[in-house]
Amino acid sequence: MNFRARRTKAARAVSRAGVDGLLVTHLPDVRYLCGFTGSNAALTLSGSKAVLFTDGRYTAQAKAEATGTRVVIAKKPAVTAACESLAEAGVKRCGFDAEQTTVALLDSMRKAVPAKVRRGMFVPVQPLIARLREVKDSDEIAKIRAAAQLGCQLFDEMLEYLRPGLTEREVAATLEHRARLAGAEAMSFETIVASGERSAFPHGRASEAKLPRRGFVTLDFGVVLDGYMSDMTRTVHLGKAQSEEREVYDAVLEAQQVAVSAVAAGVTAGDVDEAARSVLRGAGLDGWFTHSTGHGVGLEIHEGPRLAARQTQPLEQGMVITIEPGVYMPGKFGLRIEDMVLVTAAGGEVLTPSVKAWIEL
Repeated sequence: MNFRARRTKAARAVSRAGVDGLLVTHLPDVRYLCGFTGSNAALTLSGSKAVLFTDGRYTAQAKAEATGTRVVIAKKPAVTAACESLAEAGVKRCGFDAEQTTVALLDSMRKAVPAKVRRGMFVPVQPLIARLREVKDSDEIAKIRAAAQLGCQLFDEMLEYLRPGLTEREVAATLEHRARLAGAEAMSFETIVASGERSAFPHGRASEAKLPRRGFVTLDFGVVLDGYMSDMTRTVHLGKAQSEEREVYDAVLEAQQVAVSAVAAGVTAGDVDEAARSVLRGAGLDGWFTHSTGHGVGLEIHEGPRLAARQTQPLEQGMVITIEPGVYMPGKFGLRIEDMVLVTAAGGEVLTPSVKAWIEL
């Protein structure tokens, strides 16, 4: 993994932002820039120099993981030590990610530097590292692909397991146990299992409700492999479906496939959202589609870009996004179909190719 190349890109972004250095405190950004995976860290970028600050718990780990980066084991809060170092190095304008910095943290940063430089030193900037992370390199794509493949394997296994009478929590626990046995470091997020009328909850947490003899079951889950996450959703039907359920499923599936087909470098995120939404609008179902069409995935489960109405950001080759339209009818049923898609030179490659056609168990 070429951390040096990432830091070089970051240094260019810092220069374009009009600041002398950057304080990085968001842990996924720290990991992206140097490989460190600990729970306490601050990274400074100044010119071509990168320094990682952490505490004594991570002495050995930081030196093993922080590739090509100077490591400082601080006897005070890592952010305080980092800010003191920047001031001592003569950095006059230090950028920080305003989206990841709390008021309390900013106050600590300011208190860490001499009063004479405090007023103008810390400058809020756009999330520079998060923006770089949106476009994945080949190593990242390989890790995401492996996580997505494991997710597909787990879904295929769950098709043999699902049956009426199981509780949603039993289903979630079984899926997560199998994921761990198969090598997952963790789940990407709390597994969603929503069945029957509860399938109309877009983010229905697994409950003690029992899977019905007849009705939808939505599984939305992901796994983490080597820090990188997967995300997929499939909806199946238990028992014989009513005609309305089948018609709505077919419309959501068409919307999902049309949106996947719309993915290409240069196409805006809003255009992909509209591709899905227009199909549901034509079916008279767009009022039941209550969230955006997708988002980026990588070291975090929700990254840029955001695929939603009026989003003008163009997709770029190397981005990994989700396409996940859904329809949710409170008191009746709901369903969602979600794939991870890699933006390529030719369009979009589906990384989660598990069956999406109607499944009736």
